[in-house]
Amino acid sequence: MGVLASAALLLPLLSAAPPAGADAPGAGSLQGQFARAAARHGVPESVLLAVSYLQSRWDGHGGAPSVTGGYGPMHLTDAVTALKRSAPHHSDGEEDPRGDSSRPARTVRAEAPAPVPSADRLPERLRTLERASALSGIPAEELRTRTGANIEGGAALLAAAQREAGLPASADPADWYGAVARYSGADDTATATAYANDVFDVIRTGETRTTDSGQVVALRADPSVAPVTGQVAALGLRAPAAGPVECPRTVACEWVPAPYEEFGDGDYGNHDKADRPVSQSIDYIVVHDTEATWDVTLGLVQDPEYVSWQYSLRSSDGHVAQHLALEDVGWHAGNWFVNAKSVGLEHEGFLTAPDSWYTKAMYRASARLVRHLAARYGIPLDRQHVLGHDNVPGTVTSSIRGMHTDPGPYWDWAHYFRLLGRPIVPSAGPHAGVVTVRPDYDTHKPVHTGCETAGAACAPHGSGAVRLHTAPDAGAPLVKDVGLRPGGEDSTTGVNDTGARASTGQSFAVAERRGDWTAVWYLGQKAWFHNPRKRPTAVDGRGLVLTPRPGLAEVPVYGRAYPEASAYPAGVPVQAVSPLPYRLLAGQRYVVGGRTPGEYFFAPTFDTTGHTVVRGQEDYYEIQFGHRVAFVKASDVRVSRI
Repeated sequence: MGVLASAALLLPLLSAAPPAGADAPGAGSLQGQFARAAARHGVPESVLLAVSYLQSRWDGHGGAPSVTGGYGPMHLTDAVTALKRSAPHHSDGEEDPRGDSSRPARTVRAEAPAPVPSADRLPERLRTLERASALSGIPAEELRTRTGANIEGGAALLAAAQREAGLPASADPADWYGAVARYSGADDTATATAYANDVFDVIRTGETRTTDSGQVVALRADPSVAPVTGQVAALGLRAPAAGPVECPRTVACEWVPAPYEEFGDGDYGNHDKADRPVSQSIDYIVVHDTEATWDVTLGLVQDPEYVSWQYSLRSSDGHVAQHLALEDVGWHAGNWFVNAKSVGLEHEGFLTAPDSWYTKAMYRASARLVRHLAARYGIPLDRQHVLGHDNVPGTVTSSIRGMHTDPGPYWDWAHYFRLLGRPIVPSAGPHAGVVTVRPDYDTHKPVHTGCETAGAACAPHGSGAVRLHTAPDAGAPLVKDVGLRPGGEDSTTGVNDTGARASTGQSFAVAERRGDWTAVWYLGQKAWFHNPRKRPTAVDGRGLVLTPRPGLAEVPVYGRAYPEASAYPAGVPVQAVSPLPYRLLAGQRYVVGGRTPGEYFFAPTFDTTGHTVVRGQEDYYEIQFGHRVAFVKASDVRVSRI
């Protein structure tokens, strides 16, 4: 992930513009602004609130646009103003997305930024702010920068959708299902329906939240509402592309296949045919962000000379495209062991643009998809199995520095796991032997640097990451990562620097506690983070941990769990069981993610005849070793529960 190439959004903030939520004096509360806009345009207040919650969770984001150019609580889109395309993340850095030395490294050409098209060439879903301005009479700049105006614009769009459907401005929320579906901007019935269902689910269950402007907004639950779902049929939307999609019924999903194509001279792309889970278990789900817009992302995954993943998710409405059958192996994580045993999800987004926010709609769709995959394959819903791309280890020492760093410190893992039905909560009392990282995302705003300019501070933003020091002092140096910096240089606060970072949901064995500070074992050393009792950044828990077995002063740590040499049949080159440059010392403990046999999927050719899975006698344990997971041989360690 490049530091500068990923700064892909133009943030048109004017110094004179008031911050979101800070309208003219006397304009009233945010709750009141929703009430007045709803009354003025004849939209039920619950409908207006629920649509806004699904788009932005009622946040204004300081006037900054989302990844699809949406502004304000109503996510009014103005892509021409907001968006600028950049190189997608698989085109950036040294990582070989395939991560297998049995064939030449998969190099991906860098994509030059494409010019932003004119408004008339963009789909309607990317220019709703223009129409809201025409309907409401409010200037576009006000719709982008003033919260009350933005809510008025959204209400005007909903009212117009209701009129255009030939329906009255009913006071009953149930009569607005079609208008809500239209508001999604989706051009297919499945996505529009899924979006409307989510809005009405919010209406039925209710929500209360303190927004980024510090105001409390509440939507009272109305469990009796029964929307007129048949209204979607009259919207004239297309049917989603047919194909062998493997998605839950609650997710709008279409088939956009990645090509399996031979180029000659032994080269081919952009994935491998397999027979999972018959041939190998699927143990991991890897969360990525695209570093590109939706249309660019779909174009790339359909390029046989690019790389591949199983699913892409659109930010504006949570629409999902599936590209590979789940039995096949995508080239996405930079580690062949992980690729062969994982499903890759690419989310439309930009790591180094912290205010290029993800919508609630995409988080919900992603969580439903992950729950479905986890149930189908028996994948535990924890951070040892639901990985960010930034948690995937380099396969060998030489690959560590090139590994990618998305989705980065601004992905809201705590919110994601609540949606997965696995909220991160304490499982033990104070002074337990294990802690799980969980700062309060909205208020925890550590300084990151390098989002737009190397060394310059990023815009303040909520984060799920904590920083790790060599001593219980904010002024102490950050812990070192000898894999990232073999020369012993210090870790940094860079947004792409994972060397001294722990993220929400990751669990570590406690090494020491001292006042408001907690130390954990991390990359073979004691690492301290600020964890005050009154405002904790971690929760206490229990779990399985491992340590070197008696008699061993240290044990090797690996980036992949490959079989011993004697397991390889004739014709299959032995893959090196090469340790990483870290030391797991006697007396240190690391949380266990699971036990796995040593496996290697041999698939170096387009012709699948000779493909085989090599499975050895040596088992490995996955551990939370640093910001990335790692593997140790089961025969080298002793496991206990604390």
